[in-house]
Amino acid sequence: MREEKLQRVAGRVFVYPHDPDPDAIGAAVGVIADERGSVLIDAGNSPAHARDVRRAIEQAGLPAPRWLVYTHHHWDHTWGASVWDGVEVVAHASATAILAGEAERPWSHQYLRDQVGEDPKLGPSFRARALAVPEFSELRIVLPHTTFEDMLTLPTGVELRYVGGNHAPDSIVAVDPESDVMLLGDCYFPPPFHLRTEADTTDFAMVRRLLRERHAYYVDSHSAPRKGQSAATPKG
Repeated sequence: MREEKLQRVAGRVFVYPHDPDPDAIGAAVGVIADERGSVLIDAGNSPAHARDVRRAIEQAGLPAPRWLVYTHHHWDHTWGASVWDGVEVVAHASATAILAGEAERPWSHQYLRDQVGEDPKLGPSFRARALAVPEFSELRIVLPHTTFEDMLTLPTGVELRYVGGNHAPDSIVAVDPESDVMLLGDCYFPPPFHLRTEADTTDFAMVRRLLRERHAYYVDSHSAPRKGQSAATPKG
């Protein structure tokens, strides 16, 4: 358990930091606080991770989450969702079928070992999953309740926009106009390791396109928040 505190990015946007250990694959979780209910950006990589985030929100005195946005379907962004009772889960429309397929897989430590035996390139991801979820009986993959195709604005004014990309076909970004912060998920990263080729790299064209919007802060899921044009040097 990591006893992290929420860090304010700007205005009403906070972030529970990513895990600095790259082997842990612990994505950051965003919180956009609003008296009508906070908006979570991603769920945490496990029930334990999500409980840490929930505790940090309570300790900060922020409103309880009412919406949970998946920036994309990958496990380190969605496997904590079962902890967030009573929230409305929002994602791109293409995420539903992908997550439904993931929910049908017989997740267990033996299954992880068997899959790595068949495809060793799965090793980094599946070892991280084993560390994140000591007991798979508590894992439940939650499908989205609300989906959209291009854009969606939540009642708190948070804007969600589909961007796609090579990392995940369902990638979206979230913008809080009130705070002038864009939360990126992993949208411009290369594909996951087991799917990556030598030709795959950071999507710099997407980075440039998003930077042209000139938000005050840009926050991806595996780096510290970047201010303005400092986001031009993304994680590779």
